[in-house]
Amino acid sequence: MPSAPFPIAKVLVANRGEIAVRVIRTCRELGIGTVAVYSDPDRHSMHVRMADEAHALGGLTAAESYLDTAKVLDAARASGADAVHPGYGFLSENAGFARAAADAGLIFVGPAPEVIETMGDKLAARQAATAAGVAPVPGNADPVTSVEEVLAFGRSHGWPVAVKAAHGGGGRGLKVLAGPDGAEGAMAAARREATASFGRDQLYLERYLDWPRHVEVQVMVDTQGAVAAVGERDCSVQRRHQKLVEECPAPGLPDELRRSMADAAVRLAAHCGYTGAGTIEFLVEDGEFWFLEMNTRLQVEHPVTEAVYGLDLVAEQLRVAMGLPLSFGPDAVDPRGHAIECRINGEDPAGGRFSPSPGRIARLVPPGGPFCRFDAGYASGDELSQYYDNLVGKLVVWGRDREEARRRMLRALDELVVDGIATTIPAHRLVLDAPEFVGAAHSTAWLEQHLDLTAIPPATTAGPSSPAPEGEPPRVRRDVDVEVDGRRFSVSLWVPEVEPGAATGPGTARPPRRGATSGGGRSGATGDGRSVCPPMQGTVVDVLVAVGDEVEEGQTVCVIEAMKMENQIGASRSGRVAEVKVEPGQAVGAGDVVMVIE
Repeated sequence: MPSAPFPIAKVLVANRGEIAVRVIRTCRELGIGTVAVYSDPDRHSMHVRMADEAHALGGLTAAESYLDTAKVLDAARASGADAVHPGYGFLSENAGFARAAADAGLIFVGPAPEVIETMGDKLAARQAATAAGVAPVPGNADPVTSVEEVLAFGRSHGWPVAVKAAHGGGGRGLKVLAGPDGAEGAMAAARREATASFGRDQLYLERYLDWPRHVEVQVMVDTQGAVAAVGERDCSVQRRHQKLVEECPAPGLPDELRRSMADAAVRLAAHCGYTGAGTIEFLVEDGEFWFLEMNTRLQVEHPVTEAVYGLDLVAEQLRVAMGLPLSFGPDAVDPRGHAIECRINGEDPAGGRFSPSPGRIARLVPPGGPFCRFDAGYASGDELSQYYDNLVGKLVVWGRDREEARRRMLRALDELVVDGIATTIPAHRLVLDAPEFVGAAHSTAWLEQHLDLTAIPPATTAGPSSPAPEGEPPRVRRDVDVEVDGRRFSVSLWVPEVEPGAATGPGTARPPRRGATSGGGRSGATGDGRSVCPPMQGTVVDVLVAVGDEVEEGQTVCVIEAMKMENQIGASRSGRVAEVKVEPGQAVGAGDVVMVIE
């Protein structure tokens, strides 16, 4: 490996999937060694295969692995890493982790812990924005702890009201109340999601705007005091309060409004003493904008900014972390053309339900052609686990203008092949063809409230058949992984061929049912009419009925978390609950009987 151009030899990437792969690629270009960490389900994952070395964290869930600060830092010490890059999600906005990394002698690729503490806490961030002269979305200044506080806020500010996690982002731990009914359940669900994703359960309230656009400004700040606003992105195409399509620059914004948002972002970043890559998010409605939150990390959608501005934002992060100036001046960045990103998620969008679809990816073929990029965390044969986020990859295209980029994206979506799981590709096609999107007249509420997704049929997840070649030898090569003192090594063995479908020993995972389909996130009931069977594998987080209860068809009877999303499972029929076969914390598979209704 060539010597590193930065004063650093090795980076531990404290993440998984697509973002871990993304960071590893830039480090490789810079001649920097990389260390991957992985949980038990991620033992054979793409980021593990790509890194120079990999260390086991153990555990199934994020809490048992990627969110465990002690395990991650132990891996850093064992590997001899000089720095840690947190990616996004997990520990990326955890001030305690940043501080612990520094205490362990590691360079944390991100802002100072004190800044993460201020801007990662949504309530403190609102106060900082106000102090910097940037108006936040109307909301409360203190954590909310009771249903009565929610009801009082709704009476004062009007409905709908957003119940939000005070720590984290990405739409996790966010519930919207159209009125006072359901406040208790919304708070409980928001707390569960916030705890599972970020390890903290504090909530706060905001006024939920009816038809806003979500526009965010990318900032880069070095330790020499240079603060640059690197354009803005529109992220208004959302479902379940999570982004699905992003683009740069934001279409249809008046130049004066665009400049005002950039100025506000620079002012706020400077006010809080920020360094590195960060994103200031705003809601825009009727020619006005309000501060929503700041993400003190790299954003999922950063590639569209890279495409339009010709920058590698991960490389810039590393420069700042090493104390070097940005590679560009604050006034030396000019946009060129237009870029669109589609998040390809393992979800079945049939009927607009976007139900989780974990399983094995039988075949993945990215599109080609000019100005087309596919940032993936998976390849053919990899497993999309129920325990983590369902992002398979990000399809990014560039065009000389928005319409050229839109047409190029439609062509790229037609070429992209993902077999074995359901994906959001059919929904992306509808979004990009819709007149509201073409005319940039959409909002954060548009996809779920106005776009007709009923024409999307339930996806079949069966992959293509791949019979063994004629004359296959009785012994075949198997590439396997072994761990020695927690460090992963890859070795090759010649072993007797196992017939397809044959058991391979104790602990063999049950393969996904071929031809299985994903059902609705609301009802999700299948089977013989009496049985309630979820359409996805996951973990039961709540059981809402007991034996003997009378229920109506479609009534929510239990809640299952799959791929960081809570799914309400409805009664298969009206009647009396005869059996409850699950309890909170229990893992279930697609098609398992969780309840029987007579």
